[in-house]
Amino acid sequence: MQPKTDVVARLCSVVKHYGHLVALDGVDLVLQRGELLAVLGPNGAGKSTSIGLLLGLIRPDGGRAELFGMDPQQIDARRRIGVMLQSAMLPPTLRVGELLRLVASYYPHPRPLEESAALAGVADLLKRPYGKLSGGQQRRVQFALALCGRSELVFLDEPTVGMDIDARRKLWSAMRALVAEGCSVVLTTHYLEEAEALAQRVVVVAKGRVVSEGSVDALRGQVPLSRIRCLTDLDAAAVSEWPQVASAEREGARLHINTSAPENVLRRLLDADMSLTELEVQRAGLAEAFTELTREATTEPELA
Repeated sequence: MQPKTDVVARLCSVVKHYGHLVALDGVDLVLQRGELLAVLGPNGAGKSTSIGLLLGLIRPDGGRAELFGMDPQQIDARRRIGVMLQSAMLPPTLRVGELLRLVASYYPHPRPLEESAALAGVADLLKRPYGKLSGGQQRRVQFALALCGRSELVFLDEPTVGMDIDARRKLWSAMRALVAEGCSVVLTTHYLEEAEALAQRVVVVAKGRVVSEGSVDALRGQVPLSRIRCLTDLDAAAVSEWPQVASAEREGARLHINTSAPENVLRRLLDADMSLTELEVQRAGLAEAFTELTREATTEPELA
């Protein structure tokens, strides 16, 4: 068991209501020092509410939230965190360099401006007004603001929304660099490949409860599905009716099959179409595990 001093944030049996709606129903969550934790869930699951509680932006109706063993609203706790929320209202006329200097001044031991800019990939934007940047560039600046204080814990809420693939992968590299420094990261994302690539541990939330947690491999292991892909003329609707086939979909000429018995399905595929090509078999990914674990989740809009 990790020493208590290694716990940087936690929710303990937290309950939160919005009127008659139960947003969180007895949620327990623990974040260790130097860990990248991904919090996943469908819309309305309670992800943003959980982050808001840890940030001290909202208060629980039951249970408790802690940052470094303190109330999240205490200034001594807040000075040790950085935050990148889904949206940010920043002065549009300030230059990026001015914004970084301003936010860094709030922290006792901030990074040098050049280091923050390089880590976030905004060194070429320092002299540009924030309001003149593209959406993806603004997200990179917001990331720079989250890390400029050399925080012990950084919250990243959908950080790569609006970014192109290259910018997204550069941000992934920066997140790994933060963790390598010993910084803890809480990541919420709808990009499951992002969580799969980065997270040391994943917590899946649905209907205000934690439905599963563990490593990416552990979550995959809870879903006994394999993916089969091949080029074939077989009808996807007909294949989806085969025994032990969970789903079958077509993308152009390629057929994608999810199955709990890949050997049996492979035999039937080859019997049905001896000319099929480009056959691939893979174990279920995080996306399939997430779908199965949250199948009963509500589809109501996500709470802020």
